[in-house]
Amino acid sequence: MDINIRPESECKFDMVSLGEVMLRFDPGEGRIRTARSFKVWEGGGEYNVARALHKGFGMNTAVITAIADNEIGKLLFDLIEQGGVSTELIYKMKTDAIGKTARNGLNFTERGFGIRGAMSCSDRAGTAISKATSEDFDFKYIFGDLGVRWLHTGGIYGALSETSAKTLLEAVKTAKKYGTVVSYDLNYRASLWDINGGLEKAREINKEIVKYVDVVIGSEEDFTACLGYEPEGIDEGLTNLDPESFKKMLDQVAADYPNLKLIANMLHTVKTASVNDWMAICRTDSGVLRSHEYKDLEVLDRVGIGDSFAAGFIYAIMKGMEPQEALEYGTAHGALVMTTPGDTSMASVEEVEAVINNRGARVKR
Repeated sequence: MDINIRPESECKFDMVSLGEVMLRFDPGEGRIRTARSFKVWEGGGEYNVARALHKGFGMNTAVITAIADNEIGKLLFDLIEQGGVSTELIYKMKTDAIGKTARNGLNFTERGFGIRGAMSCSDRAGTAISKATSEDFDFKYIFGDLGVRWLHTGGIYGALSETSAKTLLEAVKTAKKYGTVVSYDLNYRASLWDINGGLEKAREINKEIVKYVDVVIGSEEDFTACLGYEPEGIDEGLTNLDPESFKKMLDQVAADYPNLKLIANMLHTVKTASVNDWMAICRTDSGVLRSHEYKDLEVLDRVGIGDSFAAGFIYAIMKGMEPQEALEYGTAHGALVMTTPGDTSMASVEEVEAVINNRGARVKR
């Protein structure tokens, strides 16, 4: 593995994420359609990684995003500040009284239970970040003048609009120019791509972006939907996620994209909304590694599991650990996050290491 991470002395931020931050409305154990009250969280596929790396792993992080400058935007700012992620790179976009020129994304998500799966209903058309361009952020200043050791972004942001896809690509290219390591979570969302060019457009954009990244992360469906790879021996319902079936696919990804240093594939079997199997594999220059497999994992809220894997994985790599250790940090962190509500992690690095070291769930006194 040949990942050169810029020294802390050269950079203001250990890690910066680029993507949308939405307001999540959580009905708790109930349903969206019958709710009389909601708990409010902030969350976003890219932002969640920055928050976890700061709050749980002690790193200095920031988020590059755009927020419509109104009362909802002020609430998002406050929530981000509570998470300790720097807000200095956030672009405040002017809006009007009804959010026609720019607005903030809302995400209504219920957790599911047993045979009733989790469900999400987003309201995010015309959001500030979907309209923001590279000129709104000044990537040369961020990556060149301030200095960033690691950039994390993803396919959700790229799917929001043609503008967001162009802005993402410009950010990745600029980050690489200044020696920043770039990770990219494919994070396919059919509901977003259906209105932005469909599967063909998703593959066109993702294939171009992946040419410029160092670490790519994806779930069992992401490599097929975003990059067009078909793992052998996997049924359509994704109920037989044998790691051996994915090795050949990851070898092909590595051959097609020689710029990639690490390729992480999360394997998530949803038995019910409340019981999942969970593990990950990673393609390195020396072969394919596999993590510990968490069988029959009890789930409270599965939202953000992939982001939590990314955070644990990135933390370990940045600390100089080997890919096998990074896999264990990523999967242990993901497993812990499924035990708490909300999009963002409530776990600490000590808890992650306790899970890795198999100290179990006994009461801590």
